[in-house]
Amino acid sequence: AVARAYWDAGVRHIVALRGDPASGVGQSYTPTPGGYANAAELVTGLKKIANFEVSVGGYPEKHPESASLQSDIDNLKAKVDAGADRIITQFGFDNTHYLRFLERARAAGIWVPIVPGIVPIHNFRQVAGFAVRTGASVPAWLARRFEGLDDDPATSHLVAAAVATEQVMDLVDQGAKTFHFYTLNRADLVYAICHLLGLRPLKTAPLEQRRAAG
Repeated sequence: AVARAYWDAGVRHIVALRGDPASGVGQSYTPTPGGYANAAELVTGLKKIANFEVSVGGYPEKHPESASLQSDIDNLKAKVDAGADRIITQFGFDNTHYLRFLERARAAGIWVPIVPGIVPIHNFRQVAGFAVRTGASVPAWLARRFEGLDDDPATSHLVAAAVATEQVMDLVDQGAKTFHFYTLNRADLVYAICHLLGLRPLKTAPLEQRRAAG
């Protein structure tokens, strides 16, 4: 019913995620009675309702609940075979993990776009804790960049913008063209990063002028 309401409202792109266990990350997942057991089933259900463009999650360092890297790739392929149009990865800080994940996915016959997820570190302790719970490693060099900045949010945000920009530029050099930013409700930091990357706001004519232009 929710998906049909989205379609009727004009929504055409959905990010389809299984969701976390009701008891919290790291606990066993139990589907809602009569509901979808996993994201692959959710994608199948969405595609039956309407021709949504569907993105799904990918985990360069393996989903915490997956038994192995191979089982994780097998699950990812099941989502793509169900009709997923794009993969958005869990955030990470070491681009090597993304590049290896890309190689494994292509070797498994997964050819949809794989968009790297980037999280600007507005608060290092908070983001690092979230990373541990979701299976993303935190390199020692990254921790050193934020060392001593717990009570200095202004400097911390400057460092965060520089780190994320460096990461994106390295991925651009590796051939990546599109990125997904996890804003964590801090759009100002993402805006600054986009500015550093050379992006600028589109200048849109006032509505009256657009209407007059037809």
